[in-house]
Amino acid sequence: MLPAALLGSALGVAAFRRPRIEAWLFPALNTLQTIPSLALFALLIAPLAWLGRLWPQSGIAGVGLAPAITALTLYSLLPMTHGTLAALRQVPAAARDSARGIGMSPWQIFRGVELPLALPVFIAGLRVTTVQAVGLAAVAALIGAGGFGAILFQGLSASAPDQVLLGVLPIVLLTLCCDAVFKLLASRLEPLRR
Repeated sequence: MLPAALLGSALGVAAFRRPRIEAWLFPALNTLQTIPSLALFALLIAPLAWLGRLWPQSGIAGVGLAPAITALTLYSLLPMTHGTLAALRQVPAAARDSARGIGMSPWQIFRGVELPLALPVFIAGLRVTTVQAVGLAAVAALIGAGGFGAILFQGLSASAPDQVLLGVLPIVLLTLCCDAVFKLLASRLEPLRR
């Protein structure tokens, strides 16, 4: 989530500041989102294996953690970027105008006005992105990334319902916990927006 949050929020701010960026950014992210997860994992195997051969000490490989993190980051960009853009767009223009009127610089306006007012909506976008990433992380087990998805798929291949549940239940609980934490955080930040 960290790379997706950093990159997605930077893209969202860039799209907010420059409408021309938004014009090509969202069609590209929408196209990326339409690629099935298994296909994206498979598409990443060759380039990451090549990078791993170039830099053997990096630990990058065509299977395992590197393609899983890369694919999950790429899938998380659309909701994260969209959430950031929506958060900045809902900041009242009057608040920006007032800040400009008292002589605040663009950076001061962003840090002191836009960011605090956008934070609750930004957290809601982060919540959606996190819940989606937790669910997709299970699929990454198919390319050797491990995790609860490995238990789930082992259970499916062995036709063992108890093992499937052993993989599924922690994923569901983790998703519900992430959702609850972000809902609580958003409710705590709501007074800031008002």
